[in-house]
Amino acid sequence: MNVVLVEPRIPQNTGNIARTCAVTGSTLHLVKPLGFSIDDKYLKRAGLDYWDELDIRVHESFEDFLSKHRDDKLFLFSTKAAKSYTEERFSGDEFLIFGKETAGLPEDFIKENLPSSLRIPMRDYARSLNLANSVAIVLYEAYRQLDFPGFQKRGKFMQEF
Repeated sequence: MNVVLVEPRIPQNTGNIARTCAVTGSTLHLVKPLGFSIDDKYLKRAGLDYWDELDIRVHESFEDFLSKHRDDKLFLFSTKAAKSYTEERFSGDEFLIFGKETAGLPEDFIKENLPSSLRIPMRDYARSLNLANSVAIVLYEAYRQLDFPGFQKRGKFMQEF
């Protein structure tokens, strides 16, 4: 699974997402311009103990990313999308694309890709969810559908019934 952050601005969000990607074995794609340095202390603090386990790729621009992955299965996430992420069946090779915290993904891009645009349901008065929470919600739903391949499913004290 691939998580794509287009022009992320908040290092703590990206650090939390990096940690989530590391513990799930997902690849993290960062699309420039970034609102921080990858060496930022807040970014690494949020995912520091897993940083070495992270598969991270940096793209110079959204156009650069799209030119490399246009033929891949891309899902866009936006509050403007009509379809819920729970209506989609994931196969494990998708690219889950999230926009920057301040503005999301470009509206024209969403309109051009409505069939692959998804949303997380929430109340009408809410503007949006935190980016790190949104990524975790969608990523874990995708892996749940796949029965958490390669994940440790039982804790140390869990008895089998």
